[in-house]
Amino acid sequence: MNRLYYGDNLPILRQQIADESVDLVYLDPPFNSNRSYNVLFKSKSGDQAQAQMEAFDDTWTWSQDSDALYDEMLGGGAPLDVTIALQAMRKLLGTNDVLAYLVMMTARLVELHRVLKPTGSLYLHCDPTASHYLKIMLDAIFGPTNFVSEISWKRASAHNDAKRWGQIRDIILYYSRSNDRTWNTQYGEYDASYVARDYRHDDGDGRGPWRRGDLTAAKPGGDVSYDWRVRQSPEGVWSADADNAYQSPQEGWTYKAARPYRGRFWAYSRDNMLALEAEGKIRYTRDGNPEFKRYLSEMPGAPVSNHWDDVPPINSGAAERLGYPTQKPVALLERIIAASSNPGDLVLDPFCGCGTTVDAAQKLGRRWVGIDITYLSIDLMRERLIRTYGEDIDGTFEVRGVPRDLEAAHALFKSNHFDFERWAVSLVLGQPKGKQGGDRGVDGIIRFPTSKTDEGRAIVSVKGGQKVHPHEVRDLAGTIDQHDAQMGVFVCLAKPTAEMLKAANESGSYEYELSGHRYPRVQILTIAELLAGKKPNMPTPIRPFKIAKQRMNEPTMF
Repeated sequence: MNRLYYGDNLPILRQQIADESVDLVYLDPPFNSNRSYNVLFKSKSGDQAQAQMEAFDDTWTWSQDSDALYDEMLGGGAPLDVTIALQAMRKLLGTNDVLAYLVMMTARLVELHRVLKPTGSLYLHCDPTASHYLKIMLDAIFGPTNFVSEISWKRASAHNDAKRWGQIRDIILYYSRSNDRTWNTQYGEYDASYVARDYRHDDGDGRGPWRRGDLTAAKPGGDVSYDWRVRQSPEGVWSADADNAYQSPQEGWTYKAARPYRGRFWAYSRDNMLALEAEGKIRYTRDGNPEFKRYLSEMPGAPVSNHWDDVPPINSGAAERLGYPTQKPVALLERIIAASSNPGDLVLDPFCGCGTTVDAAQKLGRRWVGIDITYLSIDLMRERLIRTYGEDIDGTFEVRGVPRDLEAAHALFKSNHFDFERWAVSLVLGQPKGKQGGDRGVDGIIRFPTSKTDEGRAIVSVKGGQKVHPHEVRDLAGTIDQHDAQMGVFVCLAKPTAEMLKAANESGSYEYELSGHRYPRVQILTIAELLAGKKPNMPTPIRPFKIAKQRMNEPTMF
């Protein structure tokens, strides 16, 4: 069964995904220049290096966790070549956020290599600011000989970047587990100038334009050393004998036994040549040599190269756009999945975000596994699949790691407070804060329309401890004022006390301009109530991301 996993992909890969079980991996980790800012290479002592780089603003930072993971890999958690590469990177970069990113990525890439089948492939989507570092680590993990290609994807039409060439491309690094990789050649449209130049002939028989093609080959392939007998009519038109056999000469006809040029062989067997002749796909030059008529309508297209400028990015008005900041077009993933997997194969995306890989795999009849560390993404993917393929698809996949009862909610809080906060905010259709750290009472924001152009906001504060206090509710009321918001939602694991409920009631009410309805300015909801289906008493929230549109006439694959 297809699966969505909620949580950190490293322990999920280690504990849930078996060795050599995956046919294709695509990953687009959170480090690319869709949004970027200048970050200096610097050590924790504050010393600045000369180099600068563009970095994604939610990249990992060097911490005790990254230091521990680095030591773990050097202590036997990674192959020798990988540890040597990591040590070299530490000498080159120092202990800064760039190294933290590489350490975190390397640990995951080691696991992704492990889960790939011998015929499997990996595509790592990044941008030029990180691709050279990642390629070194991939060479160490997969071996340099298993590097297949560096794909350049044109992700924007034009950029007017200050004092540099416009940055309009992403890099996709393509590696395989072995040379015995799955491969299905992909084709694109022919260039119009090529068609106009080469497909200049048309017999007017409805088969369309054709170009001249060679019927010879450099190497023999079977019985291809025969004579091809042709004849010339009194009018000078050459054609093959009806059965290509020697017959009694007819008056006025000239006969010739054609053979390939010296050092060449026929590209087809005699039977296949006869079949081509019968289909009218052979023409003859003035000296009687045969040529192949290659019809444009029968050609698969131009083989796709490693420069992809024919897959446009998702513009703001695109039907598939969900508002996810790093969303990639489905067509991009369809190309990768079609080329490096077959129907029924298993596709894995460990940073699946809004679910484009999952969507494309489902569409193309592949099995899939998606992992993401935000509950919001998991919820978005589930709704995207249901909206796109219909309600019946809900029974074809399972979601793991998302609390379904109070016991699981307590376990999530115990294992990771930040994940618990983000999950709780998502339960009330809020947008969780982006980074772990001091929140000043704001764990998330619920937005709702107040006019055609303006929005109201409800501050979400989450408390997962066993004890909650009235002053925390009063603090939320103060935070509403500080942030010029309209409402507040206090979410807690523990049952609120009477004093807490009193504090919420004393905070007053909010009058909604569009309807005149009044709502509690501060309200308290427990996790148990939210799991039971209760929602905040407030104007209809604006969903953090758009709802996917249903594709018409596209049946569910499973």
